[in-house]
Amino acid sequence: MDEDLRERLHTAAASHRPDRARMLARIERGMAGEPPSRVPHAPRTPKPWLRVAGATAAVCGVLAAGAFAAASAGSGEPEGGRQVAVRPAPAPQDPARGGVLPAGNGPLWSDGSLDPHSNEYWAQSNVTVKTTQPLSELTVELRIALNGGVDTTGAWRSLPEKDFTVSAREEDGFLVYRWTSKPGRSVPVGTHTFAGQYNHAEGTRDAGRDDYTARARAAGEPAAVGGDFSESR
Repeated sequence: MDEDLRERLHTAAASHRPDRARMLARIERGMAGEPPSRVPHAPRTPKPWLRVAGATAAVCGVLAAGAFAAASAGSGEPEGGRQVAVRPAPAPQDPARGGVLPAGNGPLWSDGSLDPHSNEYWAQSNVTVKTTQPLSELTVELRIALNGGVDTTGAWRSLPEKDFTVSAREEDGFLVYRWTSKPGRSVPVGTHTFAGQYNHAEGTRDAGRDDYTARARAAGEPAAVGGDFSESR
């Protein structure tokens, strides 16, 4: 037997003290012929070597948990979950050529959106064109599908009215708004808005077929952008 364990057993045995009162009570009951009664047991004090063993197990558990955490932290996975691949949004279609037009081309960037003031009877579709270079020519075309009783109520642009000619007519199942810069008029660097307004039948109108294009010339080079409208009203 290990010498250290032998010493611990000896120390535990020497520290044991018999419960004399309990022993005398049992003897008296036996002499009187009374059945033994249950006497609550005093809580046992854990043996010294058991306390040592328990503490050792707890330490081992902490070390194991720490090793697992370290391994997880070094796995290269981002905090909060795994990485998820996101599919890019499809490029907008050019309705005039059947090809693909980017939302940004050369100095141009564009966006199409439904104005937040639209309601169940009336709507406004906004085309935003941003340019980082002056434009010597610019034509913006907005096409609204003739569904749900669409009927024009007007159009406007943030650039000076005198610099553009504007038209609104029905063409091939669409209400087409067209803004064309006049000869000799340039479009400055900045963000510009072109809006078409129209009535429609009561309720929600499907804008899935609506689209727009913007064609320009900057520093003698052509540029074009286009897109559609994701929201409906």
